[in-house]
Amino acid sequence: MLDQFSRTELLFGAAAMERLFAARVAVFGIGGVGGYTVEALARSGIGALDLIDDDRICLTNLNRQLLATRDTIGHYKVDEAAARVARINPKCTVRTYQTFFLPETADQFDFSAYDYVVDAIDTVSGKLALIEKARQAGVPVISAMGAGNKLDATAFRVADIYETSVCPLARVMRHECRRRGIDRLKVVYSQEPPVRPLDNKENSCRSHCICPPGTARKCTVRRDVPGSTAFVPAVAGLIIAGEVVKDIAGLGERKNRAGKAE
Repeated sequence: MLDQFSRTELLFGAAAMERLFAARVAVFGIGGVGGYTVEALARSGIGALDLIDDDRICLTNLNRQLLATRDTIGHYKVDEAAARVARINPKCTVRTYQTFFLPETADQFDFSAYDYVVDAIDTVSGKLALIEKARQAGVPVISAMGAGNKLDATAFRVADIYETSVCPLARVMRHECRRRGIDRLKVVYSQEPPVRPLDNKENSCRSHCICPPGTARKCTVRRDVPGSTAFVPAVAGLIIAGEVVKDIAGLGERKNRAGKAE
C-alpha cells in the first residue's frame, strides 16, 4: 500500500526500510549543516531522532539554515527542528536537548542507545569528545569538517579523516585523532581552499552582535566568524544524511542496470 516512503522503498526495498524505521540517530549540532541532515533523515524514515544544540535562531542564520525564518528568530533550534520533523513524519520519535556538547557535558548522553551519531558541531574539543564517546559505545559516527568560507558545493567528498586534504579543520582533526589513537573516522570535507572573508567592521558580528536575548554563546566570544552561503552547508548536511541512511539500510555500493557501481 502506498505511503509517504513508497518512492524511497522502490530504491531501497522493504527490508532496508524496516531497518530505517527501527533506527535511532543522534544529530549533534542543528545549524547550517545539521539542520539539513535532520531534514533528510526524517524524510528517509529514520524512526527516532535525538537533536542536540543549545543555540537559538538568529537573524544571521537566515542566509543558510533550514529552520531559520523571520518567524523563528529567537526560538531554540532543537524545538523548531522537532516541530518540523513532526510535520514531516509524525511517527518519528524526537528527543531534544538544549545542550552545548563539550567534554564536560558528554556524560549526559547514553551513546549505547544510538544506532548512528552525526557530528555537526564546530568546536574541536566537542568533536573529539563526541567521536571518542561514540567509538567507546561501538556506534558508527560521521563528522562534518569545515563548511564555512566556501563557495563550491561540488567540492565535498566522503573519506576517512586520514585521506583528507586542503581543509584546515580536517588537518587539525587528523593531528588530534592520531594523538588519541583514533585510527579511522568517516568525514565529509571540502577540497576547496577556504575563501578569506572580507574585513568589514560594519558587517561584523563582533562589532554589531544581534544574537537573540537569552543566547548562551554569543558570536562575540568566537575566535572567528566565518562567511557562509545558502548552498554549501546544505549540501554537506545532505551528503552526511545520505551516508547515514545508506549505512543503516545496509545498501553499501549499489549497482545500476549496466552492472556499474553507482
